[in-house]
Amino acid sequence: MDLVPVDRAPAPGAVLLSGIPGSGKSTVAAALAARFAAATHIEVDGLQSLVVSGGRWPTPEGDPEADRQIFLRARNACLLAGSFASAGFLPVIDDVVVRRGHFDFYRTSLRTVPLHAVFLVPAPERARERNDARHKRLTTDWSFLHEAMLEELPDAGVRIDSTDLTVEETVDAVLRATGLDPAA
Repeated sequence: MDLVPVDRAPAPGAVLLSGIPGSGKSTVAAALAARFAAATHIEVDGLQSLVVSGGRWPTPEGDPEADRQIFLRARNACLLAGSFASAGFLPVIDDVVVRRGHFDFYRTSLRTVPLHAVFLVPAPERARERNDARHKRLTTDWSFLHEAMLEELPDAGVRIDSTDLTVEETVDAVLRATGLDPAA
């Protein structure tokens, strides 16, 4: 049996799309990926759900094991993103990244292509409204992460205030901010 080459010209980069819960990450990430002929949406929450037993989700109170698993999810997202990028697919990673250590982990772990970090920063009350209206509704108010993100990552990536933007307008803003061209 002949081997089929998997890799080809690499993708022009990878996008890390972040923001607090309810900021629109998953919706915008899927819409952004759909604009390209070859792209993937890596939803980091989905990676966490692969853990069948022993999984721990973050809590506002803090949990060392949940914190360790945040980095495990990020590592797996970077491994997937690197693999897809090497095969010519633009990876769009969707994760809540509000701490410097977490962001730096992404920057050092994904080295195969340029990383374009984009932070969606709608007003916290708008994020809460979006969260309350969606199917994967959270019972915890995570809006305090908005201030943590602004304080710990003042110079990281590009910020887009998506408070009053539609999904398509937000995708357009991401494309402008990253310089990525879906037609290329």
